[in-house]
Amino acid sequence: MGEVFIGSEAVANAQLTRHELQRWYRPIYRGVYVPRRSVVSLRDRAVAAWLSSSRLAVIAGAAASALHGARWVDPDTPIELVSRSCRPQAGLLVRNERIGGDEVTVVGGLPVTTPARTAFDLGRHLARPDSIARLDALARATPFSPADVMGLAIRYPGARGLRRLKAVLPLVDSGAQSPRESRLRLLLVDAGLPAPATQIPVVDGYRVVALLDMGWEEVKVAVEYDGDQHRSDRQQYVKDIRRLAALESRGWIVIRVIAEDHSADVVNRVRNALARRGLFVEINRSQTATRTFAA
Repeated sequence: MGEVFIGSEAVANAQLTRHELQRWYRPIYRGVYVPRRSVVSLRDRAVAAWLSSSRLAVIAGAAASALHGARWVDPDTPIELVSRSCRPQAGLLVRNERIGGDEVTVVGGLPVTTPARTAFDLGRHLARPDSIARLDALARATPFSPADVMGLAIRYPGARGLRRLKAVLPLVDSGAQSPRESRLRLLLVDAGLPAPATQIPVVDGYRVVALLDMGWEEVKVAVEYDGDQHRSDRQQYVKDIRRLAALESRGWIVIRVIAEDHSADVVNRVRNALARRGLFVEINRSQTATRTFAA
């Protein structure tokens, strides 16, 4: 057997003996097994979680977003289930919440919360920066209607976390290409800067010179997050240098941010760049305490 399966069912169906089950397979959740040497994916764990619920629960949260195509969900992320009867266990988070039939869809044979219900849950249950990053990734993978999400808030007026959801939903931007970019954009907005546009194309005739992470096109100020690949990959480094020169020659000020930068420094650099272009902004200093951007 090479897939995720319920051990007792396999033994009852004479697909293997109990000795073989214990020797060659290992449990993911109670009673649900995979081959001992297999590398378990997030989908495998989602299947296992559903099987452990006696096939009655609905996959929700970050796992649901991943099944809808959202990136940046680690394979060991706890699987969330909406269920009235399933018991929580290590790596499995169970939410005893109401859910309507129109809030469930089928993805790869699994019952999964719809994009709107997934957004509804992510916006309510996660801390603000994590929520924004997850919602950005979900919106990039499968666009959802904020109106549909707020419709669920009307349907469930007593649901936990509605105030948090209503605060983060207007900030969702499908242009973010990584959680770091989402957090960077949130840092700038929280500091009182104008909300930047994302994925700004810079063109020369019909040729795209660059696609900027975020910025203010009207004053030609951009902010870019540089991941580790920009330092570890020489070819990428050379490409970045030439790209930066091309942008500067076209009048752009590009603020490059790395994980080790302090939040207050990032905000000050961006504010100063905007001021140089005639856009003066007051900083909300309560949101820019001195800490590294990665913190």
